[in-house]
Amino acid sequence: MFVDERIVTLFKRNAHHTLTYWSVFFSFGLCIAFLGPTILDLQCQTNSTLSQITWVFFSQQFCLLIGSSIGGVFKRTLFSALSALFVSALIISVIFAIIPLCHNVLLLAIAMAVSGFAMGIIDTIANIQLVTIYQRDSAVFLQALHFFIGFGALVSPLIADPFLSETGCGNHTGNGTEIIHHFRNMLRNSPIAEHNITQSHLPHEGGEEESIVHYAFWIMALINLPVPIAVLFLMYREQLIPCCPSGTPRLLDKDELAMENQQGAEGTDEEQKEHEAGGHGDIFSCCQNDNLRGLPVSFFMIHILGGMVLFMTDGIVGAYAGFVYTYAVAPPMSLPHKTAGYLASIFWAAITAGRLLSIPLSYRFQPVRLLMFNLAGAIVTVLMLLIFYTSNTFLFIGTCLCGLFLSSIFPCMLAYTEDILDYQGCATSVLVTSAGMGEMVMQVLVGSIIQTEGSYSFLLCGMIIACIGFILFIGLLLFHRMHRNYLTGTTKMSTMVEEPTPEQNGSSKTEQKEEKDSS
Repeated sequence: MFVDERIVTLFKRNAHHTLTYWSVFFSFGLCIAFLGPTILDLQCQTNSTLSQITWVFFSQQFCLLIGSSIGGVFKRTLFSALSALFVSALIISVIFAIIPLCHNVLLLAIAMAVSGFAMGIIDTIANIQLVTIYQRDSAVFLQALHFFIGFGALVSPLIADPFLSETGCGNHTGNGTEIIHHFRNMLRNSPIAEHNITQSHLPHEGGEEESIVHYAFWIMALINLPVPIAVLFLMYREQLIPCCPSGTPRLLDKDELAMENQQGAEGTDEEQKEHEAGGHGDIFSCCQNDNLRGLPVSFFMIHILGGMVLFMTDGIVGAYAGFVYTYAVAPPMSLPHKTAGYLASIFWAAITAGRLLSIPLSYRFQPVRLLMFNLAGAIVTVLMLLIFYTSNTFLFIGTCLCGLFLSSIFPCMLAYTEDILDYQGCATSVLVTSAGMGEMVMQVLVGSIIQTEGSYSFLLCGMIIACIGFILFIGLLLFHRMHRNYLTGTTKMSTMVEEPTPEQNGSSKTEQKEEKDSS
């Protein structure tokens, strides 16, 4: 078989949990990608300037970082984890529904901050729960988990596309319109649209084209609504809802019962290890754990370097998705706005396809090999984009390749670091927090550089960030080797202490012989 039967058996045993965690990541992707194409409509709705509306991005990313940092608090019991996922997924649907009612940029920023906080909790808990369930076999399932982010991020702009207005509202400058544009309406060539476009250029007040983007948000709210229902159903199935009567537990077949007994025998040791090393708690409790004091430097450097690699790579994802349009419409590319608008969709589609492709690859290859290949591929792709910076065709090819190479770095890094640390550290919380921080910081940094230095600096920034990420990854490999040597030495020392020496064996035999003679 292409997939090991043991993996299939594990999935069948945990199918309900796994599918539920995958579905909440669809909510995550749905919420992370809709701001880009709807930004001009939201600017008109809130009657704000371009510089004011960009703070909405920051509020979402900043609260996503906070949610990721403290999300591990809810993992202590299955009830608290599923309750947090249910509330977070429900909040996302509610936010989608009330966004059309936010006619002030401050209210919109608060709404997006709340959704970002919910997204951060989803990000941390879903990753931790899958790693806890599948342990060393988690790489395949983490790849599928992050595929659903790309899938949600791909669906969101497609839903919004037919409802976007063609015209602005007069509160933004022409330069702002050129920099942040969106997908064209499917009814672009209709007589009504042409009439609205013509009328929008006339000098008048209050006669702008009426936006219908609120329908897109309500549709996304309805599409997302089955996700919290799925989480609630899982809680009911696990008998975690106090008001519902407990059902009869389902019977296990022989294979599942044998595996359940085996995991039950190993459960005490795993819980003891998790307690000793801090477990997969939130990042603050990890830092305050007293049991981390006796651990080697390599233990901490693996956390730091793994987080820094994702800080760089997820930063590239956020910056590329946010500013590839800006680069495409500016000289020397000077692509038409409609053509450049497809680049973000192509990038997210490539990320979705890459994560889907990585599911069988993660079963065949070790995460460290996939990481090396993806990081090197990202560097080569950005380098080729720099060389062929005047080629419109290669911009689309490079965007697709960049999405493919960057797509599976996060789940591979998560599986790799957790495997190094034997699932005893706080890698999941550290990596999720670092990735969110990188996406937030790099968007602000790269956007500022593009504004001051020009559009060509966009690819140059990507090249520098990718190279720094690769150097940090090499450092991670070195500390992995140091940590492995430390664990080997510790194992040998414990073995020498437990096994009696030949002299002790000889003396014990002599004592036994003397006792036998005296008797």
